[in-house]
Amino acid sequence: MAVFDDEPRKKPARHEIGQDLSLLSVGELNERIALLRVEISRLEAELKAKDTTKSAAEALFRR
Repeated sequence: MAVFDDEPRKKPARHEIGQDLSLLSVGELNERIALLRVEISRLEAELKAKDTTKSAAEALFRR
């Protein structure tokens, strides 16, 4: 026998570039901003790591 939740599961906040924002509440907009700031930080960290690797490779092959 399967057990079903009475409450539907809430989908995690997901932002799509260019989506209509007029239906979102102030709280939802703030959540999206926080989510995007975290993602920007993650992207910047990856970019920095790749730049460090590239610089090390360039220094190795310049010798």
